[in-house]
Amino acid sequence: MFTVLPKQTVSMYTRDGVRLDADVYRPDTTGDFPVLLMRQPYGRKIASTVVYAHPSWYAAHGYIAVIQDVRGRGSSEGRFELFAQEIADGEDTINWVAQLPGSNGKVGMYGFSYQGMTQLYAAVNQPSALKAIAPAMVSYDLYHDWAYEGGAFCLQMNLTWALQLASENARRQNDLSAYQQLTQAVQNLPVWDTTPNYPGVMRNIAVDSHYHQWLTKPPEDEYWRNLSPCNLLGSVDLPMFHIGGWFDTHLRGTLKLFQAMSSRSQYRQQLVVGPWGHLPWGRKVGGVDFGENALSPIDRMQIAWFDHHLKDIDVGLSEQPPVWLFEMGNNIWQSFDDFPSSEKNVYYLMSTGLAAIREDEGYLTPEPPSQVSIDTFLHDPWRPVPSLGGHAGFPAGMFERSHIDSRADVLTYTSAPLTADLYIRGEVIAEIYAEADQPSFDLSLVLSQVNRNGTIFNITQGYRRCHASIGEVYKIHLQPTCICIPQGCSIRLSISSACFPAYSLNPGIKVPLDTQNLLDAEIITVKITGGGDMQTGVTGLSRILL
Repeated sequence: MFTVLPKQTVSMYTRDGVRLDADVYRPDTTGDFPVLLMRQPYGRKIASTVVYAHPSWYAAHGYIAVIQDVRGRGSSEGRFELFAQEIADGEDTINWVAQLPGSNGKVGMYGFSYQGMTQLYAAVNQPSALKAIAPAMVSYDLYHDWAYEGGAFCLQMNLTWALQLASENARRQNDLSAYQQLTQAVQNLPVWDTTPNYPGVMRNIAVDSHYHQWLTKPPEDEYWRNLSPCNLLGSVDLPMFHIGGWFDTHLRGTLKLFQAMSSRSQYRQQLVVGPWGHLPWGRKVGGVDFGENALSPIDRMQIAWFDHHLKDIDVGLSEQPPVWLFEMGNNIWQSFDDFPSSEKNVYYLMSTGLAAIREDEGYLTPEPPSQVSIDTFLHDPWRPVPSLGGHAGFPAGMFERSHIDSRADVLTYTSAPLTADLYIRGEVIAEIYAEADQPSFDLSLVLSQVNRNGTIFNITQGYRRCHASIGEVYKIHLQPTCICIPQGCSIRLSISSACFPAYSLNPGIKVPLDTQNLLDAEIITVKITGGGDMQTGVTGLSRILL
């Protein structure tokens, strides 16, 4: 460990003449060191210390730590435009930090969320000094992995983040009134505005926000193609340390990136997924304490990762499995050679037709039922089923949800008590036969653990916006997970037609998101078909694969 010199603030100029400012932390000794770079939009002094050690800690381990304000943020010059300048600016910054006094010419990058994305963009033009990165909680396909899920707009996350970024613009412009209105909107999210997806504070004050594009651009638009890493990283090959959380809203993007790179990279790709939300990365997420093993190992793992790739130190990395997953329930870390894709346990949905009224009359059974069952429930936009925990809302994590499952607009299907421990590792998929009396409706699915004492805690969830005039089977991908459910407990699948405000409400009719009005909302009747018919040979119309 080295002592660390006082922070220095230094500046560089991009190829188009824009000044970007950075804080630099150095070991207080002679010699050359690799550079660890973080590029972020929240004010460089924060340095993502909500999840990482302070950059001086990294400097004490023999690195030049550089935390830079991206264009148009903090004290850097220029106009901030979400992700649009990060390829060129990232390349320019890497070439600059590689030449800093005391640099040995090798550069690594770390950071999560936006700071994870800046790593991917910086890698696009393949600057020679960039040797390894550690992107945490990122998007691979910006539309499907970040802005939308299953075709539904991720309202709470998108709106909260847009308001946060817009408030920084107001601060930089010294516009106290706009800043106050935006920050107040963050604290009291205006999701019951006249146009709930497009509240007045966004339309009238945050006029430069990316939110306007995210709300209106269809998935095939070039806006998404031009910004999505899946379209930009085709020839990029770097050692990447991928970091995710079971309750992080960007987990599907993290896993897609890991799997894409693992399939073609000549370098080791390392994956760690903890029992965390987007932040913080600690032992307690939501209402569950996962114990000391859940405390973040990421800082020390990153030092080992960069020691190996930037200092050529043998830290035993090649002897370790590349995938480490926190197994909830047992609350231990498990190692794998790849992200697990084991044979699936199948449970079929069956009920007496009263699964919306009584929690004990909807069943999950491993054997295909021989009779058809139909459960009918209503979605009332006046009192939508609220979001609670999971990965898509705030706060994230596992919560006791019996008060939600007791609602008459939530169907519940529960298994018999398990006769042996049940391990769920990897993807969870549901196939639900559904129909509605409106041309558009949503399916919100939550998989939970029912404990012996009757408490119910969500494990994972999935969401899909459905468009059909007749009944059909809809495939819903729930958030991947890793958990051991102990013998004697049960599993439960809960189905509703809303998870608000995590996802925008479906009005029942096809109305553009930006013009959807509170008056547009319709009551929707939804039918779920389970079981089967032995005479026709049709069985298991609705099921879940664990």
